[in-house]
Amino acid sequence: MTTLQPPVAAKARPAPPPARRDRRSWTGWGFIGPFVAVFALVFLAPIAYSIYLSLYRNQLIGGNTFVGLDNYKQALQDDQFWESLARVSLFLCVQVPIMLGIALLVALALDSGRLYGRNFFRISIFLPYAVPAVVATLMWGFMYGSQFGLVGDINGALGISLPNPLSADWVLASIGNIVTWEFVGYNMLIFYSALRVIPTSLYEAAEIDGAGQVRVITAIKLPAIRGALVIATIFSIIGSFQLFNEPSILRNLARNTITTDYTPNFYTYALSFNGQQHNYSAAVAIIMGLITMVIAYVVQLRGMRKGA
Repeated sequence: MTTLQPPVAAKARPAPPPARRDRRSWTGWGFIGPFVAVFALVFLAPIAYSIYLSLYRNQLIGGNTFVGLDNYKQALQDDQFWESLARVSLFLCVQVPIMLGIALLVALALDSGRLYGRNFFRISIFLPYAVPAVVATLMWGFMYGSQFGLVGDINGALGISLPNPLSADWVLASIGNIVTWEFVGYNMLIFYSALRVIPTSLYEAAEIDGAGQVRVITAIKLPAIRGALVIATIFSIIGSFQLFNEPSILRNLARNTITTDYTPNFYTYALSFNGQQHNYSAAVAIIMGLITMVIAYVVQLRGMRKGA
């Protein structure tokens, strides 16, 4: 008589090794590591160093001494800084709407399909943006000259006396003209690119409804490119507060009009390289950066808000 043997228990399989989550988590950092390193080196490090400089002051006795927020307090009480900030604020409020308005009109004209030679006009209007700012300013500065330039030639030929574009009353408008000439094509290209991606079905529906060109622009095109309008406005605001090349070059032609504190950037440059006040200029630069950031952020929120 045979006895039943108990069944042999199946050999348990070894548990799989735990997933190497640490290796997978570092894979992403390996891809973005080069960008992070470059970003920290060329963007974060200069900002951190500027903040460090702004907290110190180089004194005759004691050398480089920690002063906390004294440089910021001095900047907030600096009349030259506030005058330069008021000047670029006026420049921003007048020049930017004119420039963006012209760029928008040109973009709408190009997009309408009724302009003969559209490609030629698009390249021609964009071409000034390819001209370096230094070259553009020198060219316009020569034309502005009342003694040797185009204005002087017109005065001599016609026997008239045109206003001096480099005088105290007109120099800011002259700088605005140069900046507008340089950047109309750039902003036009932003608007035109946004107009070209609007679905044609919207135009077909508007045509069925009997909408005219003005109605199409106000009801379809402008709402569709709101994002592009906001982006161009933010870029223009930043550019206005960073105004430097044009006044610094024109200063050689109008020294009594354009002073070293004509714009905040020019003032910061003069403090650092002419006055050797590196710490104070760093504080002024950081304040300007914060002002620019706040205004640009407010414009972004206002522009992107639905129903705005």
